[in-house]
Amino acid sequence: MIVLEAVSHDFDGRPVLVEIDLALPERRIGIVGANGSGKSTFARLLNGLVLPKTGRVLVDGTDTRKDVKAIRRKVGFVFQNPDHQIVMPIVGEDLAFGLKARKIPKGEIDSRIDAALARYNLGHLRERPVHLLSGGEKQLVALSAVLVTDPEIVVFDEPTTLLDLRNRNRVAEAIEALPHPTLVVSHDLDLIAGFERVLMIEDGRVAADGLPDEVLPFYRERMQ
Repeated sequence: MIVLEAVSHDFDGRPVLVEIDLALPERRIGIVGANGSGKSTFARLLNGLVLPKTGRVLVDGTDTRKDVKAIRRKVGFVFQNPDHQIVMPIVGEDLAFGLKARKIPKGEIDSRIDAALARYNLGHLRERPVHLLSGGEKQLVALSAVLVTDPEIVVFDEPTTLLDLRNRNRVAEAIEALPHPTLVVSHDLDLIAGFERVLMIEDGRVAADGLPDEVLPFYRERMQ
């Protein structure tokens, strides 16, 4: 479980998150908020991409400041733009990248890659150059590259924003099918409408926290 204790953060003295105390035990949690509200920074705190200026973020009791490598093994992160995440020119090479860094044996790397790509019927893309993929294929490859490392929790930052409707639906189905506890930052309210819990971030604070049927109408009203 992820816990935030009195977490605050700023950039160049500008407050981005202010005194956030939360426990996040649910299997599906959505995070909404206006642009600049702090929600993407909030998401990055959860796997140590950003460390809080004050307070603590704990993942199963481990402080992100004290063992960020262990945190990133536990908490996978899928970026809004897969081009910011995919680091190798060939699909199979990109999925192998994180596994090689962990010194996984080659035979296991190959079997993990095959299984990860098969999950989304992407096996035919294993030798494909990344720059030839569609937006939806790139997002699913980015997700596969996270899942192949076997995280315990997955965090998504705006996973459908750059996609057309068909690919948005493919990614939404992939998220819905994940067995992992999942936290999703999104402006796509339909994507998170069936989640167990939704947080609304406003001016760096949690302005609403509850069931989607409670929080999303409140958020829509605030955005008018």
